[in-house]
Amino acid sequence: MPQSEKSVIEAHAYPSEEKVSILEVQKLSKSFGGVNAIFDLDLDVKEGEILGLIGPNGSGKTTFFNLVSGLLKPDRGEIRFQNKKITGLTPDKICLAGVARTFQIVKPFFRMSPLENIMVGRAYGGTSPARNREEARRDAEQILAFTGLAGKKAPRAGMLNLNDRKRLEIARALATRPKLLLLDEVMAGLNTAEIEEAMRFVKEIREANITIIMVEHVMKAVLGISDRVVVLNVGEKIAEGTPDEIASNQKVIDAYLGEEMYA
Repeated sequence: MPQSEKSVIEAHAYPSEEKVSILEVQKLSKSFGGVNAIFDLDLDVKEGEILGLIGPNGSGKTTFFNLVSGLLKPDRGEIRFQNKKITGLTPDKICLAGVARTFQIVKPFFRMSPLENIMVGRAYGGTSPARNREEARRDAEQILAFTGLAGKKAPRAGMLNLNDRKRLEIARALATRPKLLLLDEVMAGLNTAEIEEAMRFVKEIREANITIIMVEHVMKAVLGISDRVVVLNVGEKIAEGTPDEIASNQKVIDAYLGEEMYA
């Protein structure tokens, strides 16, 4: 990709080949009405990796994202981002620290253009907000180009198809210049060609030195681009390993992959 397009979203250069932990979760727990959504979860995410997070519906994946991004407060446990405790911080403070997320049900500002949607992210959120409207517009133009939406500047966001709305959801998150990006079901509802395109796009984001945790039910994508996969079931981690290790893990097959492998 052209350097001018990459520089707007690139969070930082990793100082060495030896990657350190960017996110550390210890004994994280959250329950709702006595039901454990997340229970004693330990997780370590390295700089620059794509971590796939999978599991059946109700396994706690979105709850985990809500805890990391500050939408929920844990009952107990600790979350550390770049070795700083972020447990219980508000979403805006976590975003300012360098964590951004997408949502499975995308809700852009429907009456605003895609460009204006991204400008909001550059102006008000993230590690280095734009200093003025002109800078926000210039950066948003480059993010549109990076996300493949350069030709979709004029229409209202509500006029975009599902694939482009998902791209816009990612673009708005990238506008905050995150170091860690949480992707929630960005490939759900896409056709085969769109999934292939989305897989390439996620890898391009990683090339911009952004670490990614990806919740996804499309197993072709998770196993195809993740460096490591963590499997949740009823709020607990039941397996962790390389895509090949997870695909052949009988416990995972019984709990999840038997239903989802060919979905």
